[in-house]
Amino acid sequence: MDEVEVVVAHSERATLRVGDVFLKVDADQARIDVEAEVMALAPVPTPEVLWCRPPVLAIAAVPGTTLGRLGGPVTGSPAAWAAAGAAIRKLHDAPLPPRLGRAGRSVSELVAELDEECEALVTSGALPADLVARNRQVAEAALRPWIPAFTHGDLQIAHVFVHGDEVTGIIDWSEAGQGDALYDLATFTLGHEERLDDVLAGYGTDVDLDVIRGWWSVRSLLVVRWLMEHGFDAFAPGCEVDVLRSRM
Repeated sequence: MDEVEVVVAHSERATLRVGDVFLKVDADQARIDVEAEVMALAPVPTPEVLWCRPPVLAIAAVPGTTLGRLGGPVTGSPAAWAAAGAAIRKLHDAPLPPRLGRAGRSVSELVAELDEECEALVTSGALPADLVARNRQVAEAALRPWIPAFTHGDLQIAHVFVHGDEVTGIIDWSEAGQGDALYDLATFTLGHEERLDDVLAGYGTDVDLDVIRGWWSVRSLLVVRWLMEHGFDAFAPGCEVDVLRSRM
């Protein structure tokens, strides 16, 4: 019998691995339902759903390896990163799923959430006021209307698997739905700005780089306190706080 590996665990959800099977346990049944639904709709390689009995979704492991992780070294050739960009573009060009996703919040909702979080970051002393103010300024570029696309919603590089120069699987779809395509691109390149040109070469269309940078600031500002409260280190080298510092 294989050992049980805890892949990630916090108060909202946990992912366990037993051999080639991943068990995703989620307190929110809606996220389980979304994940199973959108993986069936996505026109890119996704894990096979073995069974779904809320609060647990069982999926098969996908082949290949990730291109890296936030705060760690990255791997893969420029062609592999371009292949990831092409896969992301294929997803964004697909027919819209029926649900709004994490990247689909209205501009007014996002502004309200961001302003509240910026105030909390400063009041709590989690981050210096000038760092928060500068990144709130940079974030403004992302706070504009967008044309909805089929988005993953949490497209960290650790969620994209490749073998050679081919994308073999994209995992963790619980935040997927209609949203801003540039949010996905920003999430995928967060902390690895040097790979953005390779990703965009595969994506195959011009994008507004100020919006990408704006989403880097938005995402980082919104998650710092959550990460701290759930036992993750946003201050680790190359992680969210370093992303915010790079805008200074």
